[in-house]
Amino acid sequence: MTDFSLRLPSTRFRAVLNLGEKRAASIALPPRFSTPELFADWDDDEATSAIYVAFDDGQLHLECRGTDVAYHFHRGEDEASDTSPWPAADTAVLLEWGTTLALGFHELMPDLMDEIEEAGAWHDAGYSIYVCETEPAQLDLLEVEVEGELLTLPWLGAGHVDNEHIDGDNHPIALLWTPGSDDPDQPIAEAWLDPKTEHPVTRALPGVDWNAVGLPADEVQSWLEGIYLNHHVIPDAQSALLAAVLERMAGVDGVDAS
Repeated sequence: MTDFSLRLPSTRFRAVLNLGEKRAASIALPPRFSTPELFADWDDDEATSAIYVAFDDGQLHLECRGTDVAYHFHRGEDEASDTSPWPAADTAVLLEWGTTLALGFHELMPDLMDEIEEAGAWHDAGYSIYVCETEPAQLDLLEVEVEGELLTLPWLGAGHVDNEHIDGDNHPIALLWTPGSDDPDQPIAEAWLDPKTEHPVTRALPGVDWNAVGLPADEVQSWLEGIYLNHHVIPDAQSALLAAVLERMAGVDGVDAS
């Protein structure tokens, strides 16, 4: 089991960004929607953005291309549905807010996502504040707490390893290994997030020559658990800043957007 006491200290990081008009922040959400969990993504190849809004009792997903916004709902682990988990009146306000947020976020793509990525790199380089390059504008100052990573050992086995996302539920990844200096391409273990405990679960894959890998399977699984926590569970500076940007644009961070 990973020792959560062995971790780097958390840090405070500030970023100055141009978030535009923040039109969604002027829409008052019903009390049941006061604390959404927000995530966004940008597909550069398809020029589409996506906003994911999660509550304890359901989710709203929106995808924006140009000025067109498509959406669907989820209830628990159920498949996508056109039917809302919430009453019609509350859903109407949520959709107005969500559509406005999706359009506002999309208008800032891809520059805003590039700036968030650059700000994350500044934090990782040891700087405490990032300021975007901009023409004169009303800017936003955001401050986030970045959790310290768990202290993990470097790979102590033979060859080299890497990890990548794979298809499946609960955000699975595969640990890839190579005996030489080439890019790792042989899957030797997998990890995913247990939705009940929110802690990673790992398994060693069959047919692996663990003597060649240079570590026994249980040690590889323990090492992979720490890697999964650091890179797929504990928010890094970029993830923390993206969440703060969405909350400010959505008007749910307690700061007056006017």
